[in-house]
Amino acid sequence: MKYELGRCLLEERLQEAGIPLERLALELRVRRERLDDFIDNKRVMSLKIAISIADMLQCEVRSLYELTPSDEHR
Repeated sequence: MKYELGRCLLEERLQEAGIPLERLALELRVRRERLDDFIDNKRVMSLKIAISIADMLQCEVRSLYELTPSDEHR
């Protein structure tokens, strides 16, 4: 099944894990602004960064975004 990415759920996952955004940025060695861009849906995470974030937050990669099944049939 094909999915469309919806809203980024990083902020919610951070709250659930009790991890501040600044700490995540430091651990991943990325600027906080980049993480803010993910949260604000200005950028889409690469698979590499999504896996790293999911590992640190102990969640599934799929839980970092709302996923909507695509109507497109192939």
